[in-house]
Amino acid sequence: MRQFWKILKRYVAPYGKYLWGSVAMNMLSAIFNIFSFSLIIPMLNILFRINDTDYMYMPMDQAQGMMEKIDALANNANWMISCFIEQHGASMTLLLLCAFLSVTTLIKTACYFGAAAVMVPIRTGVVKDLRMQLYDKILGLPLGYFSQERKGDLIARMSGDVNEVEFSIISVLEMLIKNPILIVCYFSVLLFISWELTLFTILVVPLLGWFMGVIGKTLKRSSLEAQELWSDTMSQVEETLGGLRVIKAFIAEGTMSRRFDRVTGDLRRKTGRVSTRQALAHPMSEFLGTVLIAIVLWFGGTLIISDNAPLSASTFIYYMVILYSILNPIKDFSKAGYSIPKGMASMERIDKILNAENPITDKAGAVDAEGFSDSICFENVDFSYDPSKPVLKGIDLKIEKGRSVAIVGESGAGKSTLVDLIPRFYDVTGGRISLDGKDLRDLTMKSIRGLIGYVNQEPILFNDTIFNNIAFGTKGATMEQVVAAAKIANAHEFIMEKEEGYMTNIGDRGMKLSGGQRQRLSIARAILKNPPILILDEATASLDTESERLVQEALDRLMSSRTTIAIAHRLSTIKNSDEIIVMQEGRIVERGRHDELVNKNGYYKKLEDMQSL
Repeated sequence: MRQFWKILKRYVAPYGKYLWGSVAMNMLSAIFNIFSFSLIIPMLNILFRINDTDYMYMPMDQAQGMMEKIDALANNANWMISCFIEQHGASMTLLLLCAFLSVTTLIKTACYFGAAAVMVPIRTGVVKDLRMQLYDKILGLPLGYFSQERKGDLIARMSGDVNEVEFSIISVLEMLIKNPILIVCYFSVLLFISWELTLFTILVVPLLGWFMGVIGKTLKRSSLEAQELWSDTMSQVEETLGGLRVIKAFIAEGTMSRRFDRVTGDLRRKTGRVSTRQALAHPMSEFLGTVLIAIVLWFGGTLIISDNAPLSASTFIYYMVILYSILNPIKDFSKAGYSIPKGMASMERIDKILNAENPITDKAGAVDAEGFSDSICFENVDFSYDPSKPVLKGIDLKIEKGRSVAIVGESGAGKSTLVDLIPRFYDVTGGRISLDGKDLRDLTMKSIRGLIGYVNQEPILFNDTIFNNIAFGTKGATMEQVVAAAKIANAHEFIMEKEEGYMTNIGDRGMKLSGGQRQRLSIARAILKNPPILILDEATASLDTESERLVQEALDRLMSSRTTIAIAHRLSTIKNSDEIIVMQEGRIVERGRHDELVNKNGYYKKLEDMQSL
């Protein structure tokens, strides 16, 4: 329960003003509810003619203390009703009381609505804040975190788990405001009417909460398992959508269907158990509540039919109505005993992301990189994802401003890892990398990445317009600037062939465009950013001959005045580089220009011969 209150403090505190509005509305609704029920007493007296008491007006200023004032108020109300009966008859008085009951009920229900409506900004606000916190955390986590997590699982936590927090925890908040107010108000009335009956009731009520608590102990564990199975389901859906072409090509629809059926079957069984326990809450509390009413009815009825009855029959009926009313808030608490553990299980999964450590952050005192004027230096750099498996070993490399450096080698040689260390997607585990003589770890990541432009092998585009994809990451980009970048990237012609031109939506990951068109948009984006350092990761590897020619022309324009680091498998694309770095098993084994490396007749020559074949 302590963890639950911590969550409320974390996310509900900014909406405190709405909480006070809910408290006020619930207080008014409780008062009007008690007052409307109190009209039952004179109604029963009139209907069954069971009250022959002659009431006299009692001045309020003569009453001493709160109890006497309440007695005087009740006496004067009965006096007014008896006077009205004498003047207008019992039927007219009963009609007036019924009309008064309707009015007070209208006010009470309006207050109920107000109390619920004022909670809406809290529920929607907390869910938005939680999703934004999750999204910002995902944006801030290093790339290494996502190599260990499934995308489907992250999506499930942001969708299903956040919704569960809303329904299971935030919805309980309304209960926790309304129910204590109702219980205190109703309990005070019960004590005022008969402390003997109330004392007897107190001895019985705790059994209700205890029994419901025993039943719900395992719900949190079951809910956590169900949410994990939901993540498995989302992960498989995400994998299926991403690999649909391969699934169809290998006629594996049946295999994938059986996998999905197994996962969803496990999910069905687990959620079925959770839902069964939840469904038990209402009928069990209803049964125990009825047992309580029956016991109190027997005990109170015994008192009423005795010779020295402590209260009248009509007052006892009013007592039973209030007692039955207090059962609903108590039953809501028992439902909360089911809802809170389920929501807490989801919150645990969300907190695994929110509390994930980010080892790659700006250290205290980090300064901004003031442009790029000299060189990038790798000094005896080591790196490993797993301490037992080094990926880079003793890398010494100097990349001077304005030069083009190509990195080649077999798959798994460490080429992409080497490049990923420059924008600090990862931090070195040994040695250091410097920019103009300053250790990258002494510079802010934002300023480092602001100097770098990326063109990847697989173009990363967004489900947005062509204009917004080219202008992505460049604040205040104008249409003229975007068009100029597109022309340099050989993209303007095919863009203008689209019906909506630069405002054309390119679909999910740019799937409405061809591979070459997508790559040219990526190049246009890099041109618009105009970075002094350019990283090309197999930018033409997956293109056909014509698309490669157009993209290579665009790349030549882009590289002409920039420091370029290019990862390449096709050696033909990097023959004119100022320096070629040859990597094997995490080490630099050769370096030099194309002709020099060929003449060495070493590993580079072997790679060229293999490609020639």
